[in-house]
Amino acid sequence: MKKLLLSGVAAFALPGMAAAASCPAVTVADMQGVAAGAFPQQFELAEFQGAASCELAFSANPAIADLNARIRGNGELPALADRLPAEPLVVAPYDAIGSYGGQLDALSNATESGTSDFLSVRHVNLFRYSDDLQTVVPNVAKSWAWNDDFTQLTVTLRKGHKWSDGAPFTAADVAFWYNNLMMDTNVIAEAKDYALAGGKPMKVEAVDDVTVTFTLEAPKPGLIETFSFTYVQPFQPKHFFEQFHPALNDQADANAKALGYEGGYDLIKAYYGNSDWMDTPSPMLTAGDKLADLPRDTMPTLESHILVKETTEGRHYVANPYFFQVDTAGNQLPYISEMDEIYVGDEEVRTLKLLNGEVDYKSQAVNLTSAPVLLEGQEKGNYTVDVKPGIASPTISFNVTAEDEARRAIFGDVRFRTAMSVAINRDELNEVVAFGLGTPTQYIGFSPRPDFIDAKWSDHEAGFDPARANALLDEMGLVDKDGDGARDLPDGSPFVLDWQFSTQASSAQLVELVAQNWTDVGVKTTIKEVTSDEFRSAQSSNQLDITMWGKGQPAGSILGDGEIWVPPFDGYFDVRTGMLWAEYISSNGENGVEPPAWVADLKGALDTYQSSAPGTDASIAAAQKMVEIMAGQVLFIGTVNAPAPIYRSNNLKNFTEFKTQSYEFYRTYPYRPAQWFLTE
Repeated sequence: MKKLLLSGVAAFALPGMAAAASCPAVTVADMQGVAAGAFPQQFELAEFQGAASCELAFSANPAIADLNARIRGNGELPALADRLPAEPLVVAPYDAIGSYGGQLDALSNATESGTSDFLSVRHVNLFRYSDDLQTVVPNVAKSWAWNDDFTQLTVTLRKGHKWSDGAPFTAADVAFWYNNLMMDTNVIAEAKDYALAGGKPMKVEAVDDVTVTFTLEAPKPGLIETFSFTYVQPFQPKHFFEQFHPALNDQADANAKALGYEGGYDLIKAYYGNSDWMDTPSPMLTAGDKLADLPRDTMPTLESHILVKETTEGRHYVANPYFFQVDTAGNQLPYISEMDEIYVGDEEVRTLKLLNGEVDYKSQAVNLTSAPVLLEGQEKGNYTVDVKPGIASPTISFNVTAEDEARRAIFGDVRFRTAMSVAINRDELNEVVAFGLGTPTQYIGFSPRPDFIDAKWSDHEAGFDPARANALLDEMGLVDKDGDGARDLPDGSPFVLDWQFSTQASSAQLVELVAQNWTDVGVKTTIKEVTSDEFRSAQSSNQLDITMWGKGQPAGSILGDGEIWVPPFDGYFDVRTGMLWAEYISSNGENGVEPPAWVADLKGALDTYQSSAPGTDASIAAAQKMVEIMAGQVLFIGTVNAPAPIYRSNNLKNFTEFKTQSYEFYRTYPYRPAQWFLTE
């Protein structure tokens, strides 16, 4: 198919074609109306050159040597032929062969170390979803293959691929990531669901420099999904970390102590952190006066851009001189030389910066409520706003393992959760917050809802029924005992909900409306806006009555990562509940609080879903059981699934139309931002 399409390029002599001996500088736009079907967005080098009967000549950003000089620890830059893999990934730009240079200005929405929105712009993984959001294609990896029963995945890397410091990237770096970071409790306290199969660790082995195998205890066809859509990077630079890793080097602790750290693991955490999130603070922010003696300011990467400066106000990046992608004219990507990120926690200030055209791209935390003013300011600000469907939606939970046992009993009662769900006027939320563009919905776990899940669950206990809410609360003994119009606890003390929320999760207007709905049925609710960091810290410490964040995953991603289905029902950055249930499970009953029986039933259904081939009777039945339990327990309360804005400068080129505004396919990642370029 690809050969036919490239032959079509030659036959039609599209613009940008060079002489017959050279490769056609073909773009996706060139092929519109020519290709019979979707034109491939990327090619392996050999297939591109073979189909076009050409030899691709490579060229680099003329400023790349100067940019490399700003990466502390990098030596003199070798020739481009020695920096690219033997088989670089060939990317067909959407609209045009780009021009080098410029600075992408980004805006992150909290005083924290980055956000998924900006990380997705420079992100890489073994694979990725194509921009149809259905097809998995190679990225860092050249190819992959499953055995017949999905118990062994073989991944083939690119020969000659290099880290951003010029060191070889090999299969040993994948095995190191799994065996010495993910599975080492000194680094990651508890193994992630996606890193297990059937609840057990995998066996990850480097067969040779370019071949790595994942051998699983149970089938897990969704593993490639995890390595396609998440921020997780299943490879880390062994050559850099092994000098400080106690399991690999007897002198690791001594090496770390010589640099001012207590031991090797402390120094690993200074670079890598203690989670799989790839934007933890670098030593530039945390090392203080120890930084000058450290070997590097930040660890080597495979991403398109490299961190060269970090403060509490933001970060600055330069192009990776060893990046593994080229365009169809042989130009090494990325086109954009530098990227700058600033942190702004205040939503009004962020909106003002967007209106002024001070930002080149942003979607995360651009709430729909800001769309009218942003749309009105497009011409003046020289930017474009697209409003696209979302996948996750603002979802609320109550702390079913609250430290206060009286509240724990209330929040753990499905009657209370049902009452609070039917007390919400979702139609009003939709009209006021989503301008009538959204869909009132209950949380069912899967989003969008697959055809094999009964539509009734999306409406389960989601109808506005304050009379029923009042009746359920009365039945529980939550009545107004002192006549002040607000319900009290059974012992007569006031029952007040303290709701701390972040506008990164939803607009303040939605929170205000829901809080008023609850107050209207006698459950007095106070609200307070906090930063994302404050919210996450308090949630992780089990201190909150109410939590809220965007929640919901596509069926494919759940195949690989079922974190949202087991206590505490998501990760650090998202909405969770049942923290003490999770502690009970991880400690084998020694600590925490024993969860109800339905939690084990839910986990059993998840295991069946993840180990079954997609579309089989077993897979469908397991998914249906998962939804029946999750929605039936009303553990998480859905609100409105609404579209959301995507903002970009008109100077940003090769920016294609997104299918969703979503974290769940990792924001910009399917749309290949390494081919973006800037014009004046």
